[in-house]
Amino acid sequence: MRIITILLIIICCSLLTAKGVKLPQKAEDFFTDGYCRQTTAETALSGAKTIKAYIDGSWHNYNIVQFPKSFMDWNIGKRISYMEVIRNMMTGKSEQQPELAGPHNGIVATYGYPGQDSQFKLNNAVKGMGFLPKAAKMDSVITMLKATKESPMPEKLNILEGMYKDAENIFDLDRQVSLELYSEPKYLTSTFCNQMLNPVSTIVFLDIPSFKLKTISRLIDPADPNLTTYEKQVEEYINLIHSYFHGAFDKQFIAVIYYVTEVFDNSPGRMDARGLKIVP
Repeated sequence: MRIITILLIIICCSLLTAKGVKLPQKAEDFFTDGYCRQTTAETALSGAKTIKAYIDGSWHNYNIVQFPKSFMDWNIGKRISYMEVIRNMMTGKSEQQPELAGPHNGIVATYGYPGQDSQFKLNNAVKGMGFLPKAAKMDSVITMLKATKESPMPEKLNILEGMYKDAENIFDLDRQVSLELYSEPKYLTSTFCNQMLNPVSTIVFLDIPSFKLKTISRLIDPADPNLTTYEKQVEEYINLIHSYFHGAFDKQFIAVIYYVTEVFDNSPGRMDARGLKIVP
C-alpha cells in the first residue's frame, strides 16, 4: 500500500512540474495575485531566429520564419482595400461594408485544457490579427498613435494605410499579434487556458487565397510586474492599435504574440496549394 501511495505522489508531481515548468491543474491556477504569467513559452525579441516553448513534456526551440511574398501581398492588399471601403462608407459613396473574411480575422485552433465543462481539449475561436512593429520602431510608432488617437477617422485611416504600405520597414514580418479580450481571474476562455498550458496555435484565414500559420503563442499580461521593457512595449502597442480603431477601453487586455514557425497555402483549386507547406 505504501508503494502505491508513493507512486501516486510521483505521478502527481510529474504532472505538476516537469523540468521546472509548473502546469496549472485548475482554472484559478492560471492567475496569481491578479495576473497571469505564462511559463510554457518565452518571449522572442525582434530579429530572433528561434522561439523556445514547452511542448509535450519538454522544451524545444522552434525556428521562426518570415512571411512569403504571396502572404504579404494578400494581407497588405486586403487591409488597404478595407481602408477604401470604410472611407466610402463614411462619405456616403457606398453602403458596402468590409468583409469579415480576410487578414484581420484569424481562426485560431488550440488544445490542451478541457475547460468550460467540455469533454474535449480542442478549441477554435476567431481573433482579430495584426502586425507588430520592430523593436527599433516601437517607441516612434506608439508616440505617433498616441498623438493622433483623437484625430478624425479619415486621418487615422490615412495613418494606418501609410503603415501598411511601409510594412517591410515598420513591422516584424515573422509574427502576428492579438488580444485576449475576455480572460480574467474570474472568467477564462478556452483559448487562453489552452495557450497557457500548451502554446501551440494554428491560425487559418478564411479567404481566397487562404493561408494557414503554425505558431507558438506568447501571452503577456499588462498587470505582470515582471515584464521586460520589450514586453511592456508589446502590450502597450497592441492595446493602443486596437483602441485606435475601435475606440477607447477602460482596461488593458492580455496581449498575444503568435510567432510563425510554418506557413501553408490553403487555397482551393490549385495544384501548388491545397494545404501545401510553402515556408520553410
